[in-house]
Amino acid sequence: MPTMRQRHTKSRRNKRRSHHALKTQIFGLCAKCGQSVLPHRVCLNCGTYRGREIVDVLKKLTKKEKKEKKKEMTEQEKQTKGMDMESLSVKS
Repeated sequence: MPTMRQRHTKSRRNKRRSHHALKTQIFGLCAKCGQSVLPHRVCLNCGTYRGREIVDVLKKLTKKEKKEKKKEMTEQEKQTKGMDMESLSVKS
């Protein structure tokens, strides 16, 4: 005859399940475009990883989208360069 299974208490069950909670994801910022990026992943906006361009984002877009994306990227580069010059002048 089989033996009866012992019933576990609520506290014992809940102790086991204490590690099942979801954890919040940690995002970083892309160095080139400033978009939020998961760690150790290529930026989906500009296609760079650790300062190098890995994926050519413009290759996958249509002609109209390419034009808009290029314009957007040049504006972002101008803003980052302008911020660098402002920060240097404020420090000195």
